[in-house]
Amino acid sequence: MTAKFITLEGMDGAGKSTHIPSIIEMLKARGREVVSTREPGGTPLGERLRELLLHEAMHAETETLLMFAARREHIANVIAPALQRGAYVLSDRFTDATFAYQSGAKGVSADKVEILEQWVQEDLQPDLTLLFDVPVEVSIARLAGARSPDKFERESADFFTRIRNAYLERARKNPQRFRVIDGSKSLEEVSKAVKDIIATI
Repeated sequence: MTAKFITLEGMDGAGKSTHIPSIIEMLKARGREVVSTREPGGTPLGERLRELLLHEAMHAETETLLMFAARREHIANVIAPALQRGAYVLSDRFTDATFAYQSGAKGVSADKVEILEQWVQEDLQPDLTLLFDVPVEVSIARLAGARSPDKFERESADFFTRIRNAYLERARKNPQRFRVIDGSKSLEEVSKAVKDIIATI
């Protein structure tokens, strides 16, 4: 049985994290080992860097470098070992988020992100990426009052628009691994769309 690396992407408020438990359940029902993780984070060091990344003001390139530092630890200590033993790895965000947030929204050169991607990941790419897409106004409405927002969630509508556009451009450029899901539909409809996709892998 072949290992699979599945990532969930989408801007804040898109609802992606809601569906992680049901995906895990589906995969485990097939007798698969499932490793569920997240970025930034996934390791003790990564979680410490996550706190800095979500709450400390910093230069956009510093932010990008810290994202990839956390990612290097994540790959070395969680993702690669799990894939090598044949597990399914399910990650709440991966490098597409860096292209969307730090490059698309904050203006870090995509060329620089690609250099870091090649250095840190080598040939590692997700087998499947579920992109939960919602209109910006839906994202903002869902975030309002939900919990104490981090620095990204406090950004402007223009910021979220740039994130969304960058994600959709990534999906257009990588149609072989992206599946775009309309996250503005009802929970039942989104859940069915997710399950239908997972059933095909």
